Amino acid sequence: MTLQAATYADTPAPPLGLYIHLPWCVRKCPYCDFNSHAQRGALPVDDYVDALLRDLRMAATAVPGRRIESVFIGGGTPSLFPAEAVGRVLAGAADLVGLTADAEITLEANPGTLERARFAGYREHGVNRLSIGVQSFDNDALAALGRIHDAAAAEQAVDAARAAGFEALNLDLMYALPDQDVTGALADLRRAIALRPGHISHYQLTLEPGTAFFARPPALPDPDLAYTMQHECQALLAEHGYRHYEVSAYAAEGRRCRHNLNYWRFGDYLGIGAGAHAKVTDAATGRVHREERVRHPNAFMQRAGTEAALAGRRAVDAGELPLEFMMNALRLNEPIEHRLWEQRTGEPWDTVGPMVAAAADQGLLTDDGTRIAKTARGALFLDDLLALFLPDHA
Repeated sequence: MTLQAATYADTPAPPLGLYIHLPWCVRKCPYCDFNSHAQRGALPVDDYVDALLRDLRMAATAVPGRRIESVFIGGGTPSLFPAEAVGRVLAGAADLVGLTADAEITLEANPGTLERARFAGYREHGVNRLSIGVQSFDNDALAALGRIHDAAAAEQAVDAARAAGFEALNLDLMYALPDQDVTGALADLRRAIALRPGHISHYQLTLEPGTAFFARPPALPDPDLAYTMQHECQALLAEHGYRHYEVSAYAAEGRRCRHNLNYWRFGDYLGIGAGAHAKVTDAATGRVHREERVRHPNAFMQRAGTEAALAGRRAVDAGELPLEFMMNALRLNEPIEHRLWEQRTGEPWDTVGPMVAAAADQGLLTDDGTRIAKTARGALFLDDLLALFLPDHA
């Protein structure tokens, strides 16, 4: 049973983020299943930024009186866009919606020479966190992954980011790469740690449908070897003070990614750009709505600012909320308070309590009456745990 609108009106609105999708890259990586498109000729920078601002003007009508607490500019390769273009979008966000004074503003960047030259400009235009796509420090592995930088360029990118004034840095690093062994995975990680980033995203290479690797699979480590890599890398990260706070995220003290935490805590976010997704809670009723933009950049630019730019929009049914909420919240390695469920979904704890009890009976969760937490078994069998929150288990 959904809480009455009058009751929900007394609940603070969820934190609000903004995701901005810049879909072009120099070359599509063979493992990438994101909505990205290889650059052919000059980028339509001005036209795309104009479209983003039209899109944001339309999206802003759903969040009157609210301000954005975090921004994430992803892609593609956002660092292909000049700093002035990124600045125009951020100025539009401040004008059309509003940014909090301490908003975290992240931009994904590649380590290439051209992108590094733009770091200072991004900082001047308001970006205060960089996420650099290193993936590996082994040049042979980088070539196998289709990356266009080498290990030296990755280290130079970190130096350039610090010289530009960035204190908040994330490095993306993958393991279980083609022909990689445990020694190689640990060597990659040691080189990342030596650069002292505040945050490391460390995740396993997987073969996703629709990618070149899925069609023509490379020789990857077997599951047992991949697990050993994960276990030993986690120990090395812990040894150097990186807290494992989410499935594939590790942070030094005070350096967790606020934007991604908002996703995992079932906060709200606007999504603008080709293929971007959004989740917004209706202020009056507490109903959660999800949106998706059309994926192709040309179609997006033609339709931005109109309903035709939406590939889909739907209200999330109450029966779907347990799985939607838990798919996000259970990624975190921290307890989840009962009241967070109530605040983010507009539903009383009783609607999800029996599912939690079933998970606790199987040793997958603990529940102390005010908050729940994954057990070690629950973390290991996360898919089995989440299956208990499917609608047919209600």
